[in-house]
Amino acid sequence: MSIETTVTRAWQRKAAWLWLLLPISWLYGLIITLRRQAYRWGVFASYRAPIPVMVIGNISVGGSGKTPLIIELVSHLQAVHRIKVGVISRGYGGDNSQMPALVDASSTPSVVGDEPCLIVNMTGVPMAVSPNRQQAITTLLAAHPDLQLIIADDGLQHYALQRDIEWIVVDTARGFGNKQLLPTGFLREPLSRLKGATVVYHSKQQTSPAAEHASKQKQPNQRLLMYMQADSMQPLWAPSLANTQKPNAAKADIQTSEQQDHPAAPKTGSQVHAVSGIGYPQRFFETLTDLGFEVIAHPYPDHYDFTLAELLQYRQHPIVVTTKDAVKIKALLSKAMANNALDDDYQALVSRLWVLPVTAVLSDDCYHLLTEQLQRLDIDIKSHQALK
Repeated sequence: MSIETTVTRAWQRKAAWLWLLLPISWLYGLIITLRRQAYRWGVFASYRAPIPVMVIGNISVGGSGKTPLIIELVSHLQAVHRIKVGVISRGYGGDNSQMPALVDASSTPSVVGDEPCLIVNMTGVPMAVSPNRQQAITTLLAAHPDLQLIIADDGLQHYALQRDIEWIVVDTARGFGNKQLLPTGFLREPLSRLKGATVVYHSKQQTSPAAEHASKQKQPNQRLLMYMQADSMQPLWAPSLANTQKPNAAKADIQTSEQQDHPAAPKTGSQVHAVSGIGYPQRFFETLTDLGFEVIAHPYPDHYDFTLAELLQYRQHPIVVTTKDAVKIKALLSKAMANNALDDDYQALVSRLWVLPVTAVLSDDCYHLLTEQLQRLDIDIKSHQALK
């Protein structure tokens, strides 16, 4: 078991031995406080982009629902307000030697990271990646000079980048644990960091408008709510992907839907292997359980690089993955197909791979506040478009 896995499990259990690390957390807290103040006082240089920047992030380690939120915000801004929006990201898991880089439909997770690939595949938004956010913005604006707004993915602690709007996502299922900074707890920054930022609370889906209203009454400060809505399960290797990425139909023997039907989706009540390499896989497992599946959970570290051999070990039952993991697995299949490296066992694996897409659903208050924030920045909003 890796150190990362051991500590993560200890955070989840609120293990008593974590308090032995408290002096390190105090030192870490002092360092991050001094660092932030240094940027405020101008001791460290920071970059002001020529157009407004909206940062989406969190104050905890692990997943919070940030990526689905970004996808929903981009879709909303494009479709409802007709705003020309771009996205930048660090490109975690990509190849730093090839950055800064623009992200498009042909980009691969090994070069630009899995989350950028997912965001672009879902929205078609102009996007650039680099550990240096200034370089990412410069690269993005050079290719798309007409952009009106930039959304920075997971740049909350990157104080070298000045920002106009901050949205912090809080997962109510995880909460804040023991409320301690790393490594005693899983907080990157203290809870006081929430002050002055827009906080969006990622909670479980309410069953009715009345239930949502009751939730707001119980937690009046949690005005901005978000939940994930599970969509219909889809085969991971969709016919469109097979048609567009298969270099030679004679070399690759995976048949498209025109030649054979994909097996039926897993039925409610059946057993499924839930394979996940995201920051907080428990929510994914719980979603499948809530949908009525008997879940055999296989959690992996965030941004994990799967191999087809690893997936092959999960036999007998369908394998269900997240859309983020599906991006990497599709890239693996494409590479194997190009090399004509898929034997009968691997083709059987393809037929067992399924994706559970989720969509971020925001409360009306989120959209109204977003409109107000954009108007304060003098961004041209198409006012004739109705809010979602």
